[in-house]
Amino acid sequence: MEAATTGIQSAPRPRHPDWIRQRPPGGERYVYLKNVLREFKLHTVCEEARCPNVGECWSHGAATFMLMGDVCTRRCHFCAVGKGRPGPLDPAEPERVATAVEILGLDYVVLTSVDRDDLPDQGSTHFAATIDAIHRRRPSCGIEALIPDFRGDRDCLARVAHAPLQVLAHNVETVPGLYQPVRPGSVYERSLQVLALAKEIRPDLLTKSGLMLGLDETDDEVLAVARDLRARQCDILTLGQYLRPSPNELPVQRYLTPLEFTELRDAALALGFRHVESGPLVRSSYHAWEHVQ
Repeated sequence: MEAATTGIQSAPRPRHPDWIRQRPPGGERYVYLKNVLREFKLHTVCEEARCPNVGECWSHGAATFMLMGDVCTRRCHFCAVGKGRPGPLDPAEPERVATAVEILGLDYVVLTSVDRDDLPDQGSTHFAATIDAIHRRRPSCGIEALIPDFRGDRDCLARVAHAPLQVLAHNVETVPGLYQPVRPGSVYERSLQVLALAKEIRPDLLTKSGLMLGLDETDDEVLAVARDLRARQCDILTLGQYLRPSPNELPVQRYLTPLEFTELRDAALALGFRHVESGPLVRSSYHAWEHVQ
């Protein structure tokens, strides 16, 4: 996929500014968590999406588990996760994830997944089963589910929302004017509706969404999305810098400075969000355990 075909202007791969750089991952806790994940044959979005915070989060014993394989049915142009036809679900995965969480003694877990448009229930039953298994093995563990849009299906959404979790997250990812070049196959209004339905189904559930910046959006467009989210009673917002995971994905159009992220955070907080995490290296699950405090 050539970036020029997406509608966003192609550009040479720029050098990351100083505030983007992270230390290479390492440390005893990081190695231990990695070994446990390998032992249980589990995927994490930390690795699949090449998250820049993997070293920091894993060293603190926190990880985002990616359910239902590592092949996605959608072809978003910002994501390095494999695309194509996924294999069958592994019915033992929910218990394997729960066992790993118990062994690692985690206090907060984020679960996400690839899109599974090939399944009648969009994978929602598998999501709920994993949440139930973690809660059964480690009741004190906080659980956040970062879900796909489930094609807007209310029954699928309710299946996950009624599980014992604290936060239901669904990322709008970018401003509506960039949906076609950035995330074809997804619909901005449908993503907003997912968050609104979650609150309608379970009013006590915290809802969360996030955007990646630096793909040619304007600050006014970002704040317009923030207002749309608040109109759907979204509680938590994350804003982070888009980083091109490989030459196959969209190029970065602009690097926002730390000051710009601070200003956007302050403007979003003024709209009434419970919490706004905003910074160059912020991702949806970055410091997620702090978002509910």
